[in-house]
Amino acid sequence: MITRHNKLQIELPKSPYSDPNAASAVQELLGGKFGEMSTLNNYMFQSHNFRGKKKLKPFYDLVASITAEEFGHVELVSHTINMVLTGERRDTYPGDPDIGPMRNAKDKRYSLHFIPNAQTAYVADSQGRPWVGDNVFNSGNLVLDLLHNFFLECGARTHKMRVYEMTDHPTARHMIGYLLVRGGVHIIAYAKALEVATGVDVTKMLPIPSLENKYFDEARKFEAIGEHRKLYTFSPDDYRDIALIWKGQHPEDGSPLETVFGSPPGAPIPDLPEVPEEFAPGISAEDFLQIAKRLQSNAGMK
Repeated sequence: MITRHNKLQIELPKSPYSDPNAASAVQELLGGKFGEMSTLNNYMFQSHNFRGKKKLKPFYDLVASITAEEFGHVELVSHTINMVLTGERRDTYPGDPDIGPMRNAKDKRYSLHFIPNAQTAYVADSQGRPWVGDNVFNSGNLVLDLLHNFFLECGARTHKMRVYEMTDHPTARHMIGYLLVRGGVHIIAYAKALEVATGVDVTKMLPIPSLENKYFDEARKFEAIGEHRKLYTFSPDDYRDIALIWKGQHPEDGSPLETVFGSPPGAPIPDLPEVPEEFAPGISAEDFLQIAKRLQSNAGMK
């Protein structure tokens, strides 16, 4: 069971302008082979299907707690895409359907943002290919799954670095900077788990690519508050045995690793404005008043 909080893991800065092409690049970090949909579902099904949960509890706790964080990463990337598509819009504008208020959208690289989804995130990669379950690897062999997860996180970091370099949109870069830091945590966590399970110091393989974030302005600020050395359980009581794996020093700066029993403080969920030319949400002022009356009546309010 998952307890859901109506918060994002971090606050996203308001988008000053819309940039559909930037949003299309960020789509790779959502629905790509190494995107957050893949990390979430890989770890989720590995935790569901984990054999010997009691015998190998620290490893189960690790995969399960990172699963919860990845749910929040899917949420964070989705909201980033939504905000990058919003901002000050020049791609579409309110108006009578006959004047073609969405005619500029046909020239955008990712028309899927405008046709099926009313200018919001699409469950697909940067080319519009839908995310598929074939991206899930769940062998049932603990060491093999941990090694796969280590590789998956390294691949995800590579893609984040490249998308960061493709756009200077402030909302997108802020989010990617955070994920570069948190993804680095997961790389180290799986490396440490492999060392406990096999005796092999996988961290000696690092950097693949470099875990250093000093070149990324939007990542350094999250390292400055220690987000690169914290691993959250996302539960007040469960998954505490991750502390048996997540301990020692950070391989980059030697700072002590910290297990946090719980979740990050979180930040407000963005509220998207209506898009009249997309008929979204498609509720008129009169409709809203009728809905309000029905809600009051159902609640026994006069």
